[in-house]
Amino acid sequence: MEPIKFLIDLVLHLDEYLNVIITNYGVWTYGILFLIIFMETGFVVTPFLPGDSLLFAAGSFAALGSLNPVYLFVLLSIAAVLGDTINYAIGAYIGPKAFSGEVKYLKRAHLDRTHEFYEKHGGKTIILARFIPIIRTFAPFVAGIGSMTYSRFIIFNVVGGITWVALFTFGGYYFGNLPVVRNNFELVIFAIIFISFIPPILEFFKARKEKKQPQSSS
Repeated sequence: MEPIKFLIDLVLHLDEYLNVIITNYGVWTYGILFLIIFMETGFVVTPFLPGDSLLFAAGSFAALGSLNPVYLFVLLSIAAVLGDTINYAIGAYIGPKAFSGEVKYLKRAHLDRTHEFYEKHGGKTIILARFIPIIRTFAPFVAGIGSMTYSRFIIFNVVGGITWVALFTFGGYYFGNLPVVRNNFELVIFAIIFISFIPPILEFFKARKEKKQPQSSS
């Protein structure tokens, strides 16, 4: 099976795959879920791994008694926070070397602007990015490159990570087994992805509106 086709099938039929994992691996399922969430948030080369949908599916199986919801919440929150922390550290390590001036198109001025942006909007960016597939994987990496103050980063990392895991895991726990959801799981996954893009879109239009306000008053 082609990799892309397999990934699409994995995301759209995650409930079926997760059922097989639980059946075959039992308690080790927690470790597998931990690893997937950690890798999805911790490495810029693995943004294709399921995040939102995996949490939702895991929550729905917890409601059936196959998994413990408290264990899920605690372990996957740790995985999410640890993943972003590692991603930030990698970015912080690479940043100074990449923007040392040796690479023509990576100028120090770009790094300084990135740093200024994350110092001003970094907290909001880290939290909102948690709910956006792919962007979730790159935000902490760029924060590290831009040398966002770590004490600020870790606060928003923890808040965003716990909120993200709680929302989707317990969302699956309470709503995942409703007949309309189980019979239309693919549509639910698409809906989750669509809803994930609403906050940044609203934030974009809000920023544009605030940018235009001083011009209209002058």
